[in-house]
Amino acid sequence: MNTLTMTSKSLSITANMFVDGGPLFMTLILICLLASLFFLVRGFANVKKSLEISNKMLKLASDASLLGLVMGFLASIIGLITAFDSVEAMGDPDPSIFAGGLKISLLTASFGLFTFVVARIGIIILRMMSNTNDK
Repeated sequence: MNTLTMTSKSLSITANMFVDGGPLFMTLILICLLASLFFLVRGFANVKKSLEISNKMLKLASDASLLGLVMGFLASIIGLITAFDSVEAMGDPDPSIFAGGLKISLLTASFGLFTFVVARIGIIILRMMSNTNDK
């Protein structure tokens, strides 16, 4: 029973982080992550059948992961600009308000990096499998 409660709390925290990071950019980065995973799974499925399709899926997964990374940093920069605009409007802000704004602006960059790293690990494994089947 305690495990179920802890899982529920962790899901709630994750959902809050997703919303806090900005639903638009976080959703776009999630789509990039899902696209990368789709292309990787399709690439793994075609490693033994067709090396050409597998390599095409590898390139698409690479592009989707890079797009997720760049979108994360773009959203982070937009969030930082918004935070600095708020600081400018307030005049002399409380440091805790500023720190909270920085934390929120870094959520998208973190999610973009996560997307990139997960896809990159899959890409490396798929390349190794492609090279062993190529010989």
